[in-house]
Amino acid sequence: MKIIETEIPDVVVIEPRVFEDERGFFCESYNERVLQEKANIVERFVQDNHSRSAKNVLRGLHYQIKQSQGKLVRVVAGEIFDVAVDLRASSKYFGQWIGVNLNAKNKQQLWIPAGFAHGFVVVSEYAEVLYKTTDYYAPQYERSLLWSDPDLAIAWPLEVEPTVSAKDRAGKLLKEAEVFA
Repeated sequence: MKIIETEIPDVVVIEPRVFEDERGFFCESYNERVLQEKANIVERFVQDNHSRSAKNVLRGLHYQIKQSQGKLVRVVAGEIFDVAVDLRASSKYFGQWIGVNLNAKNKQQLWIPAGFAHGFVVVSEYAEVLYKTTDYYAPQYERSLLWSDPDLAIAWPLEVEPTVSAKDRAGKLLKEAEVFA
């Protein structure tokens, strides 16, 4: 596996070695030892999630203020623009975001540690997203940051107004949101 650093050092792109031939492909999508040694990802994963969304569906920006979740995100069908926003008030990167195209072809994954909001928009006809989390879903602690917050100025690759849930339309602006210490 290759570890690719981003502008926020705690968020990394993980690129697996892919072996392809006329039969198809094989890749190792998760190896705890390699992630510990190469990327210092020592968290224990407790839950796997799988979503399917149509083109222009935007999910997020979600986080849990307690039982904060680290997420290891990958796409097994289609393509998304995946975003992580640093909500750690003590971080010099507070309020900054990283955006990465993840797709079934490149098989890259994005590691988003606890303390970040996460969201994505589907840029292909549909996408299936799998992600591991370091803590369990706790709806009582779930929060949503407004995806279109002008202070964040996320460069979503949108051609039309995205399809967004009522919960995500009601997301908070960063300046009003609960954040991490």
